[in-house]
Amino acid sequence: MSTETNNSAKEILRQAALTYHETPRPGKLEVRATKPLANGRDLSLAYSPGVAEACLEIKENEVNASRYTARGNLVAVVTNGSAVLGLGNIGALASKPVMEGKAVLFKKFAGIDCFDIEVNEPDPERLADIVCALEPTFGAINLEDIKAPDCFIVEKLCRERMNIPVFHDDQHGTAIVVGAAATNALHVAGKNFEDIKVVSTGGGAAGIACLNMLLKLGVKRENVWLCDIHGLVHEGREEDMNPQKAAYAQPSDLRTLDDVIEGADLFLGLSGPGVLKPEQVARMASRPIIFALANPTPEIMPDEARAVVPDAIIATGRSDFPNQVNNVLCFPFIFRGALDVGATEINDEMQIACIEGIAALARATTSAEAAAAYQGEQLTFGADYLIPKPFDPRLSETVSSAVAKAAMESGVAVRPIEDLDAYRERLRSSVFKSALLMRPVFEAARTASRRIVFAEGEDERVLRAAQAILEETTEQPILIGRPEVIESRCERAGLKIRPGADFHIVNPENDPRYRDYWGTYHEIMARKGVTPDLAKAIMRTNTTAIAAIMVHRGEADSMICGTFGEYRWHLNYIEQVLGRGTRAPQGALSLMILEDGPLFLADTHVQSDPTAEQLAATAIGAARHVKRFGLAPNVALCGRSQFGNQDTETARRLRDAIAILDNAPRDFCYEGEMNVDSALDPELRERVFPGNRMQGAANVLIFAHADAASGVRNILKMKGGGLEVGPILMGMGNEAHIVTPSITSRGLLNMAAIAGTPVAHYG
Repeated sequence: MSTETNNSAKEILRQAALTYHETPRPGKLEVRATKPLANGRDLSLAYSPGVAEACLEIKENEVNASRYTARGNLVAVVTNGSAVLGLGNIGALASKPVMEGKAVLFKKFAGIDCFDIEVNEPDPERLADIVCALEPTFGAINLEDIKAPDCFIVEKLCRERMNIPVFHDDQHGTAIVVGAAATNALHVAGKNFEDIKVVSTGGGAAGIACLNMLLKLGVKRENVWLCDIHGLVHEGREEDMNPQKAAYAQPSDLRTLDDVIEGADLFLGLSGPGVLKPEQVARMASRPIIFALANPTPEIMPDEARAVVPDAIIATGRSDFPNQVNNVLCFPFIFRGALDVGATEINDEMQIACIEGIAALARATTSAEAAAAYQGEQLTFGADYLIPKPFDPRLSETVSSAVAKAAMESGVAVRPIEDLDAYRERLRSSVFKSALLMRPVFEAARTASRRIVFAEGEDERVLRAAQAILEETTEQPILIGRPEVIESRCERAGLKIRPGADFHIVNPENDPRYRDYWGTYHEIMARKGVTPDLAKAIMRTNTTAIAAIMVHRGEADSMICGTFGEYRWHLNYIEQVLGRGTRAPQGALSLMILEDGPLFLADTHVQSDPTAEQLAATAIGAARHVKRFGLAPNVALCGRSQFGNQDTETARRLRDAIAILDNAPRDFCYEGEMNVDSALDPELRERVFPGNRMQGAANVLIFAHADAASGVRNILKMKGGGLEVGPILMGMGNEAHIVTPSITSRGLLNMAAIAGTPVAHYG
């Protein structure tokens, strides 16, 4: 890349970064109220006189502060701006964008509220006084970007005087992620902590903390060789020394990095660009581990190291190379676990639990969500995948729960968690919004081992869902696709499952049941214009039809299709093969998981212009499915008309549907016809139609037109932040479901759980 092109790219990035920070409003943070303040009563509860009650409860018992205020979920990011990223001592004010960014990461990855506090105070003892005075406001303190050795002084004083966690992320966050990466690097290299020689460059806060952590993990003190800008830290050296460096002084006549690199198993660089030379890498031990963490230019570029030692295991601090050592893998989740148990400190046990959780997660199968966020990267455990990616959603559940458990076992938890399994489930639900609602469905699915056939078995989302199905349910996935394609895609995606060993495959190009399949299809369709040749062609090319035939023949209990293609195209073949007797599609039901709770919508796909009978059937089917989620159905039939104020054709159909429902006893609440706002706002509905039969807000909306249902569904997905579970195909006895092309692997897992529930469980 030419210098001119490189400068142009840097200027484009610079302008994009400035625009990002400036618009649509300056900064990256805002403060929002969590309680309503809409009337005088709200005001009296939020402030005077009601607020006094909360104050008195806290005065009586300080633990109540986490019950009645935001303190238990509030962290302060505190700096004096003396060592900011790679910018150095830029001062407190100039550091504010970085601290705001840190606060955003706390919120994004762990749901923790955060205030950034930039303090004009260079003296470490006075800075410690200021931080300690903040204890009543915060549940924990994150010290950030304070130069060494001042940071050691500030942290030590704050830890001694404060009864809440104090964590200097530049030290301990880096050390934890390095510890996790080193754990797995040694696993790959076949070495042990107690046997390795470590050579480190950089005697700052992060470097010293990393060495301290390596000792806790088993590295022997005599095997650590620390170098800085002045050479080896050795006994008797006086230049640029402090107690933290002195702890690693070697009794040696060697003086330079070049002198001590011979036979090193691990190089740990937290210094500057170009410090480690290729010829030095060549003199390291076999299968060397190189952590070149200087940013933006590492101590040695990965390609330079591999040019001399091709099997070197390398990590950097950069996102454009494998194995980025990034503190975001640690700090949100160690604080999450600490806050949730009311920990008084973050101790060694909690930090090691964090390391073990991060390392174990990298060795597990990669999550579908991480794979989607890092498309094109190989996320399979090995030399190029030592630690998870920051957007792996399992970090919260795995790491936070490990930290919380360690805090309780080490005796620093003021509010211990009684049920760790329930806590893990809550953490999972905070990441996967569907998890809590889907729990009853998964529990029901575990009572039977149903065979689920996936029509699009070569799709990576299906493969990841199949892996999750085998891990989380008793269902048996069957995949339709070419075995060699499925095998290679499983391997490429880093999945442990393999065809034949873990699940069955139907190969459209060569399956011994082919003759039986086309014969069955021809028998069903012979009087509908399908010839034997056409039946043969369909059974070679149409995976939806193949899946339907398998269910028809009893070789599978349910089918899932639709990851690509148009909904009604799939529905056509399902109706042909499985639409018999009482089996007929009644409608498609979509569960939209919103910030204020679940909302079910129907019919989004099946009946374009439903009759009154179809509307009534859709309402009955929707109510039946809502109960599967452990919810009481509250069904509103919605249209433009409001309780008879219009005499349109749509209004008449809605009224006729209500009359059909009224003709027999129902075990669910329903009302209509009404506008959507009346359905969702009980006070408005009561003003329009006093004494109506519905109580509270509707949780099921039945629309007179598919266009309306589909439009609301898409608006809630794209603009309302809604997460969809479904669509659920009603009326087919749980034998078939058609998803949409936007579905995720997690969505397919949810649909498999729905398909995996025997019909007897939900009527």
